[in-house]
Amino acid sequence: MMTANEVRESYKKFFEAKGHKIVASAPMVIKDDPTLMFTNAGMNQWKDIILGTKDPG
Repeated sequence: MMTANEVRESYKKFFEAKGHKIVASAPMVIKDDPTLMFTNAGMNQWKDIILGTKDPG
């Protein structure tokens, strides 16, 4: 049986092999934006990039 970490790494390698970029985990409380206490649909952590106020690099 695989450990949780082995499952996680296998999952990431699968998507990386298909051209996806692996990025660091994001916190539940969004840094520098007290108006958003929790991430919704996994998009809030990308807010500044989507709005063009932060370089995605």
